[in-house]
Amino acid sequence: MNAKTDYIAVFDSGVGGISVLRHLRTELPKERFLYFGDSANAPYGTRPTEQIRQLTMAAAEMLMNRGCKALVVACNTATAAAIEELRRCYPHKIIIGIEPALKIASDRFPGGTVGVMATPATLREEKFARLLHRFADHCEVVKLPAAGLVELVEAGKGNSPEAEDLLRPLLEPYRDQLDAVVLGCTHYPFAGQTISRLLGENTVLLDGGPGTARETRRRLAEADLLHEGSGELLIENSANCPEITALCRALLEE
Repeated sequence: MNAKTDYIAVFDSGVGGISVLRHLRTELPKERFLYFGDSANAPYGTRPTEQIRQLTMAAAEMLMNRGCKALVVACNTATAAAIEELRRCYPHKIIIGIEPALKIASDRFPGGTVGVMATPATLREEKFARLLHRFADHCEVVKLPAAGLVELVEAGKGNSPEAEDLLRPLLEPYRDQLDAVVLGCTHYPFAGQTISRLLGENTVLLDGGPGTARETRRRLAEADLLHEGSGELLIENSANCPEITALCRALLEE
C-alpha cells in the first residue's frame, strides 16, 4: 500500500462513518481524506467488546502504517471500545473519536427527556456510562438500542419500509414524548427520515458528526498540520466490494 502521509484517515465499521466524513469535508475542504470501512466485519454493534477492540486496533494499525497524519474513528461503537487503547498505542498521533451528542441535547433541553439511539455495544460500554453520569442531573435519558438498523443502512435501506418495520416497535411508544433523540451510531443519520417520521416532528435529531469535524480542525491547526490544497478523497473497504464503494459515494452526496 502506498503511504498517505498527509491524509486524514477516517475509519468506521462500514458505511456509517460517511455521515461524519460529510461534516469533515465541509469543515476541511482542502484536506485529503482516506475513508476505510471494515465492511467485511460489519456490524460491530452486536459483537463482544474484546472483538470490537481487536478489529479496531487492526484497522488502525493498517492505516497508521500508511503514514496518515490523523485518525478519526467515525464509529461510536469502536470509539467506546477502543479509543483509550488507541491513544495509548499511538501517543504522538492525532486520534479523534466520536461520542453521542448528549451534551448538546442537555444544553438545548435542560430538564427535558432525551433518547439515545445506539447499538447495544455502545450502550453497554463504560465510556457511555460515564457520559450518561455526567448529564443525568440535566435531563432524563432513555436508552434506545436499535439492533438491526446498521445492517439495513449497510444494504442501502436506511429509509425503507424494512427500516420502518424494524424501528416502529422501538420508537412509536415515544412518539411526541421526547424533546430530542441523539443518534449514537454514525449509521443512523442515514435512517433519519424514518426515525423522524416515527417519533413525530417535534423531536429533534442530533448527532456527533459536526462536533467531531470541528475538533479535528482544531487539533490539526494546533499541530500546524492543516493542508492547503484542492482536497482529495479515497474510499476503501475491507470487503473489496465495488458496490459498497458506490454506496459510500451515493451516501456522501445525499
